[in-house]
Amino acid sequence: MALVRWEPVRINSLQSEMNRLFNTFFDTPTSGGTGSPRRFVPSTDLAETETHYVLKADLPGVAEGDVSIELDDNVLTVSGERKVEQEEKREGFHRVERSFGRFRRSLKLPDGVDADAIAATFDKGVLEIRIPKPEARKPRRVEIKVGDATPALEASETASE
Repeated sequence: MALVRWEPVRINSLQSEMNRLFNTFFDTPTSGGTGSPRRFVPSTDLAETETHYVLKADLPGVAEGDVSIELDDNVLTVSGERKVEQEEKREGFHRVERSFGRFRRSLKLPDGVDADAIAATFDKGVLEIRIPKPEARKPRRVEIKVGDATPALEASETASE
């Protein structure tokens, strides 16, 4: 018998696997041949660089014109639609696993983000949004002065008094 160290993190992974199992079971297409495909939810990553927040979203099969990016009250919203592709049904088994439909993902941004400086690119099905960090959030270097920091008065300034 092998001893296995108990790790609480493994419970989360077990719970994730159970959720995936139940989602797979209940999200399968219903009867009627094609059924209804699952709802499309794009995968997103949020990274932080020294000067920007970078949001990347996988949008395979979505045209650039079908995506909208809005900023309202410091909430960035990416929305759009992945449209159903028409397929010719032939004899035999027909199965739809790819998901389609409208999607909407929102992200609360910190105060002070310059909306005009947000930039987005769309390449090979990946949407990348670069959000500059607010000035107050950037690190600032403070100079350390040695000794008396008050400037000495010049002779011309003392004579006029």
